[in-house]
Amino acid sequence: MYLLLLIIAIIVCVCLGLIVLIQNPKGGGLSSNFSSSSQLMGVQKTGDFLEKGTWVLAIGLMVLSLAINVAVKGGANKVDTKDQLEKTKQLSKPTNSGAATPFAAPGTAQPQQQAPATTPAPAK
Repeated sequence: MYLLLLIIAIIVCVCLGLIVLIQNPKGGGLSSNFSSSSQLMGVQKTGDFLEKGTWVLAIGLMVLSLAINVAVKGGANKVDTKDQLEKTKQLSKPTNSGAATPFAAPGTAQPQQQAPATTPAPAK
């Protein structure tokens, strides 16, 4: 499904690029080629057709992008569910990193730590 949507999106991109390149920003474009010859659709109708085609392809590309995003996320969740479950179990296990001194309950005497024995420096 993902590959099919991707191929369709690439085709839509190419068609959109061609339609945009055919148009002239000053209003000439493809419609200017039909001005001297027999007009099948007319000058104004050619411009309308290219404009509507641009809008249809642009909206189609946005919809395809969203569909590809949904297809990829749906496929990834199905594949990675087992791996995610194992990672969750590993992370939820308590680790015993071990504190050197346990915490004392409130109101009880805390254990005294002994200072390391120091040896006097030799006299010179």
